[in-house]
Amino acid sequence: MSARLATGLWVAAYLQRLQVEGTGVYIAARGDPTAGAVLVKCATLDGRATAHERVTDWQTGGRRWELVAEGPEAEVDALVARQRDRDPDLWVIEVESREGRTLLDDPGLSA
Repeated sequence: MSARLATGLWVAAYLQRLQVEGTGVYIAARGDPTAGAVLVKCATLDGRATAHERVTDWQTGGRRWELVAEGPEAEVDALVARQRDRDPDLWVIEVESREGRTLLDDPGLSA
């Protein structure tokens, strides 16, 4: 069994990585610092957005990022709000990238 990084530490590292790249990012909602789930919304600044959620890959036992919403930003925001209502420990990170880059598939951030 592998130890998992506390969510608050992962979020801090993710924000730092995006800031180094010059990408706009902020915490829209703080969740449980130890084990809260994470949802990353990426606004492409043209009225559209995506939302990605970290999920367990039941085949490998690892974790991966899954696209849970894509479309008009208002619709993605509504999904994020519903998720946050159901899970008050949910972290919501908002990224602003015209190219839609979240860096979630980068080594060290993907798991």
